[in-house]
Amino acid sequence: MRKVSYLLLILAIISCHHPVFRSKWIKETAPEHFTVLFETSKGNFETEFTREWSPLAVDRLYAQIKHGYYNHTLFYRVSPNYVAQFGGDDSVKIKKWAKYIIPDEPVIRSNERGTIGFARGGKETRGNDIFINLRNNSPRLDTISPGGIKGYPVIGIVTKDMQVVDSLYSGYGDSVFAKYDTLLQNKMYFIESFLKLDSVKRIFFIKGTKKSKK
Repeated sequence: MRKVSYLLLILAIISCHHPVFRSKWIKETAPEHFTVLFETSKGNFETEFTREWSPLAVDRLYAQIKHGYYNHTLFYRVSPNYVAQFGGDDSVKIKKWAKYIIPDEPVIRSNERGTIGFARGGKETRGNDIFINLRNNSPRLDTISPGGIKGYPVIGIVTKDMQVVDSLYSGYGDSVFAKYDTLLQNKMYFIESFLKLDSVKRIFFIKGTKKSKK
């Protein structure tokens, strides 16, 4: 079953065309709350996002989900009892979105178990990769200051079936970072190197979506 699931994943990636990027997507404002369903290779789980916790970041995520940014992406980093991370595995999509910077925002909600935030590497670098806290990572992720920017603002939380997130394959831990460049340059080779990684098949809205601004 594992080999079959990855064959299907590879076929999905090969057949996936990059959606045309529209700068007006960046101007979309998210609802105050919206709920989405994650379909993954390990099952489904639900999340709710709250704009108040990090308005600019939630607006970006809302637009990205709406336009399929995270469909067919890998949970490329699952650190046991720490975080599960996905996204940012397609250089074409990254380049399309990256020039529209998300200003940094303060931490309002603590990084407790099941909460979700954007990963980052310094000032104004949120926008591509998402992590889910597998344990209570507060106060560390609320206060740590890599690149001189304090904390990782929470944008949402898993509301149903957290056990699916807990079951994501974690055997590779952080070793994937040694080949992260390969993920961006040759995704098929990366998948072959880490065949047990799980994936996001697609994310879609259950509640809270609205029409785009013209």
